Amino acid sequence: MDKPSPAPRHLLTLLDLSPEEARALLARAIELKAMLRAGVDYRPLRHRTLAMIFEKASTRTRVSFETGMVQFGGHALFLSPRDTQLGRGEPIEDNARVLSRMVDAVMIRTFSHETLERFAAHSRVPVINGLSDMAHPCQLLADMQTYLEHRGDIRGRRVAWIGDGNNVCNSYINAAPVFDYQLVIACPEGFEPNATVLAAAGAHCQVVRDPREAAAGADLIVTDVWASMGQEEEQRARAIAFADYQVNEALMAEAAPDALFMHCLPAHRGEEVSAAVIDGPQSVVWDEAENRLHAQKALLELLLLPPA
Repeated sequence: MDKPSPAPRHLLTLLDLSPEEARALLARAIELKAMLRAGVDYRPLRHRTLAMIFEKASTRTRVSFETGMVQFGGHALFLSPRDTQLGRGEPIEDNARVLSRMVDAVMIRTFSHETLERFAAHSRVPVINGLSDMAHPCQLLADMQTYLEHRGDIRGRRVAWIGDGNNVCNSYINAAPVFDYQLVIACPEGFEPNATVLAAAGAHCQVVRDPREAAAGADLIVTDVWASMGQEEEQRARAIAFADYQVNEALMAEAAPDALFMHCLPAHRGEEVSAAVIDGPQSVVWDEAENRLHAQKALLELLLLPPA
């Protein structure tokens, strides 16, 4: 009979990190980034394997995790539904029991957050949320690293979310008490973020209707596409609902003079953001995208390596 092993640690939302751990993770991500650029040969995950389950398509998530594992001396396995028994109806619980006996960690990019929770409950190894309908914590780690690199600690700063109260918005809400910033969300009626997630953040977050009110004096302005993957049929209705929520030069002018602009990408220029903003001097979206690699490497270290 198998001996019981210690319960693995997962990252399903940012609330799985303490504020101290989250800040240390960002510092480590910046350190790993500098090591890579200096040509330091650092391979702490030799002979380790990350299984990457993709129910939703991806560019940044796949490339960043796969590259990170290679740089750490490990290996990443790309698994789509058509390549596995999970796509043929095998129970999630059974899939978790089998995969977690063969690999050292599992990253899942899925439609339903419940899939992650069920998988993690039956996994012997760490499970990482690569995106779900509820949260996108890895994106927030990259965003927080990017702000730290450009403007220093985000503690006490004002962050404005403009647009749909989607999974990335939910993760900005999760991050507000963890990193101790104030978040103002501007969204049309009917497109609010998850009420339970919002309530848990308490006084750190508020929802308004006027994007100018949200942007006023903001240190960071963030947006995302108006119709996320799986919502393409709603594109026309959403374009009407969000017509006044474009992040453009006029809206950026409401923010602090040194405000930054972020977007998790892919972006639709002329819809949720103007070309002048995303390609302009206040935009840090390319650093933000690159930092998925470095932040996730720091996360893999945290979940897979014993404390020093």
